[in-house]
Amino acid sequence: MSGGGPEAAVGGEAPAAGGNKKKDSLGTAGSPAHLIIKDLGEIHSRLLDHRPVIQGETRYFVKEFEEKRGLREMRVLENLKNMIHETNEHTLPKCRETMQDNLNQVLQRLQAATDSVCRLQQREQERKKIYNDHIIASENQHIIQWEDFMKEQHNKQAEVDEEHRKAVERLKEQYAEMKKDLGKFSTF
Repeated sequence: MSGGGPEAAVGGEAPAAGGNKKKDSLGTAGSPAHLIIKDLGEIHSRLLDHRPVIQGETRYFVKEFEEKRGLREMRVLENLKNMIHETNEHTLPKCRETMQDNLNQVLQRLQAATDSVCRLQQREQERKKIYNDHIIASENQHIIQWEDFMKEQHNKQAEVDEEHRKAVERLKEQYAEMKKDLGKFSTF
């Protein structure tokens, strides 16, 4: 702002031509105060109001970001498509084939194990049956032996009772004879 009058250009603007002067709030149109306020507004907008610049930079950043992101996402999607195709065409059939082969082997082993377990169970049941039959036979034999023993004891008891009865009879007879003999001697 060089020392010119109100006609001097401030901020690169030429004064309004034709005397078209309006009154401002200060009362005079084109007054130095009006020009200063206008110039201050322009200076403020250029120095402190960065909205137009920020908006332009923001638009540029969004455009660049979307282009780069779009290309990156296209590459990622293409890679995913290729990976899915390879998985469907190669990996899954190979896995399915391997799984079926291994599953058949596992099923065969499982069947063999099941058969072995069934045979073991049958042997165990047969062994238990033989053992139970042996125990039952042994118990029956013990019962028969016990009954025989009890019969034998009963017979022996009968024999002993018979011998005892005979012995008592003999003793009675002997005592009776002794009493008779004693009766003969008592007369003396």
